[in-house]
Amino acid sequence: MKAIYVFSFKHNLLCSIEDIKECDFMNDEILVYSYLFNFQDKESFQLTLEIDANSTTLQLPEKSSNFWTALGFNQCPNCPLNSDQQLDCPVVINLVPLLSVTDTLVSYDQVNVVVTTPERTISADTTMQRAISSILGLIMATSPCPHTKFLKPMAHFHLPFASEEETIYRTTSMYLLAQYFKNKEGMDYEMGFDGLKHVYSNLTIINRALANRFRAAVKQDATVNGIILLDLLSQAVAWSIEDQLEELQPLFERFLGKLD
Repeated sequence: MKAIYVFSFKHNLLCSIEDIKECDFMNDEILVYSYLFNFQDKESFQLTLEIDANSTTLQLPEKSSNFWTALGFNQCPNCPLNSDQQLDCPVVINLVPLLSVTDTLVSYDQVNVVVTTPERTISADTTMQRAISSILGLIMATSPCPHTKFLKPMAHFHLPFASEEETIYRTTSMYLLAQYFKNKEGMDYEMGFDGLKHVYSNLTIINRALANRFRAAVKQDATVNGIILLDLLSQAVAWSIEDQLEELQPLFERFLGKLD
């Protein structure tokens, strides 16, 4: 039987599955998401992410900086942060544990991934780049970046391996619910998606800058291609949201009075 190793982001700890209870990951105020990677020809391993349930922020130990985590290294062109005031990129520094585990994995390695969330377990036979793309999206959304903080509701209801159609449905639903809450608070709100397009246009810029950082940090291409896949989903929201929603409209015919 192959050994299974578990890596906890919060504890910066690698242990065998037999010792999982001693790692003491869970408590009532933490959302735990685990990705178990099963390979045909190598040892399985598990990545465990712990997210504060109140702030939807990824929990990490003391962070380790290096040249490619520096805010000024391939800094996103739309970044509002100042490298004189902040040493590291708030997204990239949170990705260090992931890269330390996956930097030797190849994009098209086939893998069975079992994702355990607080509500359910999901299994998929997929490629490493798609699996890493799913984890990247979760880490980015729970990092203290001014451009990714809008995705915290999506992270709270994380859906691994979401398709383009599912992503469009979830993001537009999230955005309109945010407008409802803004209206309830007496704030200006939008009954459209111009603001959402702006958010995702910023994300495409971030994704490309991250890909440049990853090329300097990893040995293989799984993580780089993972961010490219994530960028394709961002582009779908930013550039073709109306076309995508047209395809979903038939699902809502009852609401539109078109069905008896």
